[in-house]
Order: sequence, then C-alpha cells, then structure tokens
Amino acid sequence: MVKIRLRRTGCNNTASFRVVATDERSPRDGKFLEILGWYDPKREGENFKLDMERVAHWQSKGAQMSETVASMVRKAKKSATAATA
Repeated sequence: MVKIRLRRTGCNNTASFRVVATDERSPRDGKFLEILGWYDPKREGENFKLDMERVAHWQSKGAQMSETVASMVRKAKKSATAATA
C-alpha cells in the first residue's frame, strides 16, 4: 500500500521534512515514489507547502496519509478556501 508521510532531512537539531508518497514497507528515509511537498517545523508562519493536485492523485489511487500529513492537508484546504472567499 502507498502511504503519504514525512521523510526527515536536515542536520542534527535542524530537522526539516519532505512529504513523500512511498511504499509502506520502505523505511522512513528510504526509497520513495514522489516528493509532494516540504515541512519545516522551526519556521514561523507558513512552514509547509504541498502539491495538492498530486496529493489528490495519490489519494484517488488508495494512498493513506499519516496523521501529521492529514493535518497539513486540512490546513492547506482551509487556507485555500479562505483565500478564495
């Protein structure tokens, strides 16, 4: 099964993450299918960016999201609707 989850990058004490579509059997920082965005927890304000079209594509194929990525998707959808209103 395909999972949409975070992949750790960065140095010690300065972690940042990539949002990736990957096989659930792959290790956290192992092989992935596609990079869908990024997340930087130490950044103020807008600390993540997602390609929502590709996230929707993978969801339509049956991909499951981790809790953190699902939270980011909800925030992105909320900000997108607020920007159009």
